[in-house]
Amino acid sequence: MAELAGVSVRTLHHYDEIGLVQPSARTGAGYRAYSAGDVERLREVLGYRRLGFGLRAIADLVDDPATDAVAHLRRLRGMLLEQRDRATAMVTAIDKELEARTMGIRTTPEEQLKVFGAQLYESIGSAYPATRHTEPRIAAKVWDALGDARTVLNIGAGTGSYEPPDRDVTAVEPSAVMRALRPASAAPCVAASAESLPFEDQSFDAAMAVSTVHHWPDPVTGLREMRRVARRVVVFTYDASTPGWLQRFWLTRDYLPEFADLLAGWPSLADMTRAIGGRAEPVLIPWDCADGFFEAHWRRPEAYLDERVRRAVSVWTRVGPQAEQRAVDSLRDDLSSGRWTERNRDLAALDAAELGLRLLVA
Repeated sequence: MAELAGVSVRTLHHYDEIGLVQPSARTGAGYRAYSAGDVERLREVLGYRRLGFGLRAIADLVDDPATDAVAHLRRLRGMLLEQRDRATAMVTAIDKELEARTMGIRTTPEEQLKVFGAQLYESIGSAYPATRHTEPRIAAKVWDALGDARTVLNIGAGTGSYEPPDRDVTAVEPSAVMRALRPASAAPCVAASAESLPFEDQSFDAAMAVSTVHHWPDPVTGLREMRRVARRVVVFTYDASTPGWLQRFWLTRDYLPEFADLLAGWPSLADMTRAIGGRAEPVLIPWDCADGFFEAHWRRPEAYLDERVRRAVSVWTRVGPQAEQRAVDSLRDDLSSGRWTERNRDLAALDAAELGLRLLVA
């Protein structure tokens, strides 16, 4: 077992002694014998350990009765993706520094320290004010779904774009950069994650989440938490479970197939609606959508050539710089040659498009 897990026998003995991973049986000769369930638990422990968690924190995570093996895998996957994104962002920053040094340009101390600062990974947040604004037609659907709720919890609130101005709103946002970008007039904001909301059961009339579930390490657990703390739940999210979903949008179909990898293991629309006990409604995206999320520019392809537009969308960071550059170069060529127009000429007659955005209501 030690050889398979890549740890020492002494480590396994220690995990047994502290009750972290206790084998289910012993052989006649006194050797520890691990069942399939023991192996599953050890895998979770090692996954969290290699992400930097301490043993006490790991014990709390793996002993959580509300989290099964699939939920642990999804959580670990989300954390590993975040770790990868941090590394990718750091490599990009170092490459820029090396390029500057090659040209004889010496960066400032502040710029040098950003390579290792939290603002590096969260640089997507600093790009939000330029391209991410409340889209009034989508906001109207979200606010209408809140019904007569007076107290509203906004989870993954970001800069507060979709917070209803006529309700008593409390925001939850784990990113320090996003919290710092919230205007002074925005609702009070709590630093917390969707999967562990620091509120009593049924504390709010409604809980809302807009374009944020895909950032949660464990979406189903987060949605259940929304259901726990509020009598009504409204979620604006994406459906990646319909057959042929990758073909809906020309950008993922023709230029960025890597988008599919980002949603591997993503819960189905049925799983998400079941988690809140609600229903799903399609949300069409207007051609002149004011909120620059990934699909917003479906009839304005030139926008995807703009670095500012891409930096405010996590998809581009997560697919990596090579896939991004290839997609952008290919799109630029097709726009120049007229191939994009030829392939997508039917879009010109549409005022709104169905690209998989959904409003979940319970």
